[in-house]
Amino acid sequence: MSKMTDEKVISAPATGGGEDGLIAGDLSAAEARVRPLETLLRAAPLGLCVAAMAVMLRDTQTNEYGTVSYSDLGGFKYLVYANGLCAAYSLVSAFYTAVPRPATLSRSWIVFLLDQVFTYLILAAGAASAELLYLAYNGDKEVTWSEACGVFGGFCRQARTSVAITFGTVVCYILLSLISSYRLFSAYDAPMPSLGNKGVEIAAFPR
Repeated sequence: MSKMTDEKVISAPATGGGEDGLIAGDLSAAEARVRPLETLLRAAPLGLCVAAMAVMLRDTQTNEYGTVSYSDLGGFKYLVYANGLCAAYSLVSAFYTAVPRPATLSRSWIVFLLDQVFTYLILAAGAASAELLYLAYNGDKEVTWSEACGVFGGFCRQARTSVAITFGTVVCYILLSLISSYRLFSAYDAPMPSLGNKGVEIAAFPR
């Protein structure tokens, strides 16, 4: 008996007739309709990441109290690195999505995992930078940190703009994560109920 292949096409239309063929055809048509939207959604973070990175890289202010730059704060440097990585991933994933190809389980898993990684990466960068901005605007009386934005207002405003753009990128990646997770897990059947009173459950396999 020949072995079944490990990778199975998720959305390829079935060759046979009947209800299964109609369902597979509907899935394929849905994929074709969603692809342009997903490609646009994957390309959008590229512009947002580059804009956030450019704004932060120019964030330096000098006055009679001294000089402050984004590179003086680790959270802002992390924001620049994270936006650079996400911009590169957005470019690659947009090209990947734009080219029609059979969606196999392994490819769907890779896209799903990468979307998750970069979503948490950019979310962590935005959250860390937002915390720095909060301290810069409000200080921390418990550790006797005074607010700094009253002295370096231009620096804080530019950093705030960069952080706001970064959270726009976060929204895009959250939507992409939902799309890739739906594409992946919709390829699996629902778990079957337990058999009898023994509590034995049968695992769901890919369709």
